[in-house]
Amino acid sequence: MTKVDIISGFLGAGKTTFIKQMIDQVFAGQKLVLIENEFGEIGIDGGFLKDAGIEITEMNSGCICCTLVGDFSVALKKVLDEYHPDRVLIEPSGVGKLSDIVRAVEDVKTDAPIEIEGRITVVDGKKAKMYMKNFGEFYKDQVASASTIVISRTQEMSGDKIEECVALLREENKEAAIITTPWEQLGEESIRRALEHRTGMEDLMEDSHDHHDHHDHCGCGHDHDHHHADEIFTSWGRETAHQYTEGELEQILKALSEGEAYGTVLRAKGIIPVEGGLWKQFDLVPGEYEVREGQPDYTGRLCVIGTDLKEEELAVLFHLS
Repeated sequence: MTKVDIISGFLGAGKTTFIKQMIDQVFAGQKLVLIENEFGEIGIDGGFLKDAGIEITEMNSGCICCTLVGDFSVALKKVLDEYHPDRVLIEPSGVGKLSDIVRAVEDVKTDAPIEIEGRITVVDGKKAKMYMKNFGEFYKDQVASASTIVISRTQEMSGDKIEECVALLREENKEAAIITTPWEQLGEESIRRALEHRTGMEDLMEDSHDHHDHHDHCGCGHDHDHHHADEIFTSWGRETAHQYTEGELEQILKALSEGEAYGTVLRAKGIIPVEGGLWKQFDLVPGEYEVREGQPDYTGRLCVIGTDLKEEELAVLFHLS
């Protein structure tokens, strides 16, 4: 029986970093396969996992659940047949519904010897309140459907703010294990105990939310809740050979992280060449961004995710027009 862990997290929550720690610590020695479902036209995050020897199936699409249901069964069976893994890690898009992904996995259990072990949601502690207010349906679903919730960036929060965040999450999920200790301080055993927390969420599949058919819209033959990620969120992605100066990059990221001149930007990421033969990888969420050294890629890649994105203005900002 192959164990399956689903690790979700709203845009920029630190999900990929947490997955890397799990691979290095908790699941060390196991034969792992990661399946990504990346919302956006260009996948950016796969690099370090490929370097770690993890096989990746990237599925880029706007309609998260339909892609997962449509491609996922084939991808999962192929993975099981070709690699015979001990464990499959599923990293859904940051704007996917965790409940939809659980259903998609459950739907292929009749054809594949798999068992869902963990439904994990990574929450940015500093932005949970804002995301809950602005993107309630998607955000609440990720929280409510989790068996374990990991709060990231608690090392940057006061004790009162951490307690406030936990209380907010408990309004949506009274049973999940909630990790509030910074995960780099946790040992393998502590993380494993939290992941094995049982929540009685097996009735998730009989979830009482109203569902509406929209088979004509997506053609996947499954019922969904009344909103689709691609009806609310949009993504803009480009490849670019432009060599940026460090000053240009700083100016671009500052413009994207402050205000809404380019739409409501929830996440931006990319890997680009900079002058001097170097490469930089960046990651941005509202109000802040991080830039680090990157490995050379075949060309530069950019991806911006948000609502009401101004694509022409973004092209100008990134020196693409």
